[in-house]
Amino acid sequence: MHADVGSAADHRLARIPVAPAVLIGAAQIAALAPGISRSGATLVAGLAKGLSHADAARFSFLLATPVILAAGVLKLGDLAGPLGDGIRPQILAGSLLSGIGAYLSVRFLTRWFENRSARPFAIYCIVAGLGCLAWFTLG
Repeated sequence: MHADVGSAADHRLARIPVAPAVLIGAAQIAALAPGISRSGATLVAGLAKGLSHADAARFSFLLATPVILAAGVLKLGDLAGPLGDGIRPQILAGSLLSGIGAYLSVRFLTRWFENRSARPFAIYCIVAGLGCLAWFTLG
């Protein structure tokens, strides 16, 4: 059943016109500012362009794939060189566990957004952000 849901979502996402898709992808630029989530920015942009919560989350996760892959490829040279001496097994184990964790997280969140809102997370972010602002301003 979930394969059918994913396939239907992929077909809907494939029909997004180029201009809105580029604008949603460009929202990742907001993550250059400290404290801004790349996936959160693209999720909000997708919702603003009329995507459902589930489709906006799926599109956001799909946008992450090339970014994460490029970052990993960029660091392969360091791992193969002297900086990787003595830590390659730990890096491989950490990468494997990180990949499994990312897959499970994305799977959970895409199912979550099929029939729920991101509002509780948005409220948490606002409260946590205001708390940190107060802590660092007054402390």
